Amino acid sequence: MSTAQVSFGQKVKEYLSLIKFSHTVFALPFALIGFTLAVVYYDEPFEWHLFVKMLLCMVFARTAAMAFNRYLDRRFDALNPRTSQREIPAGVIKPEHALLFTIINSALFILTTLLINDTVFYLSIVALFVILFYSYTKRITALCHIVLGVGLSLSPLGAFLAVTGYFAWLPILFSFAVLTWVAGFDIIYALQDEQFDRSQKLHSIPAALGVPKALMVSNLLHASSAMFIIAAGLKGDFGILYWIGTAVYIGLLIYQHMLVKPNDLSKVNMAFANTNGIASVIFAIFTILSLLLN
Repeated sequence: MSTAQVSFGQKVKEYLSLIKFSHTVFALPFALIGFTLAVVYYDEPFEWHLFVKMLLCMVFARTAAMAFNRYLDRRFDALNPRTSQREIPAGVIKPEHALLFTIINSALFILTTLLINDTVFYLSIVALFVILFYSYTKRITALCHIVLGVGLSLSPLGAFLAVTGYFAWLPILFSFAVLTWVAGFDIIYALQDEQFDRSQKLHSIPAALGVPKALMVSNLLHASSAMFIIAAGLKGDFGILYWIGTAVYIGLLIYQHMLVKPNDLSKVNMAFANTNGIASVIFAIFTILSLLLN
């Protein structure tokens, strides 16, 4: 293998690490639910080109958002012992390259939506604004977790709109489920930086309320997510497989709150990454099977 090939492969790994590509598992399963909902439940034709374009939109939008977040937060990441070894503060990726990577992926996202339908294209500017604006929100409001939730909540609705071009209540309910789910687990993730955020005058629910109250807010958000999932199941009159997936989803939400306690944050990463990733994948599998077999 040539040096150039090794170098290219290493760079790909570095950029995938920069954007935490593995965390795509959080929103992508819900996008697949939105797409399947449009095709099966709303009886729209399945088209491979739309499916591929929807996946590309997900990848481009999330990549742009994460790269921009790393670019904008590079000074804080360098000061925080937990994040000082991230690619930009560690000198692995230059800030200007991360910014260029953001611009390229943003342009590819908008271009791909242009090839889908007018509704998705017109809303792409709004979606891009939300997911990029999130990176500023820790500087101005403790509600930054909600903004992140809004950004990821666009995945089921956006996938649905890619197929149909119109709005409907079922994908909106799934979007609200994602919003409250993501905001809840982002609060758990932010517990690690409570003291650092205060020292740098950054805003978050843990920094504003302290760990115990922040966990209570996270609990309420996750309870809301469970209610939206249940509401979607009742409105859609889905089959038993959906309710099995719902039970697993809610059970894993409860489990992650059992892992993280005000006096013990040692399992935050397990609760944040592993539990939520498993929850979204399992719920999506059971929901899609329910739609296909119902």
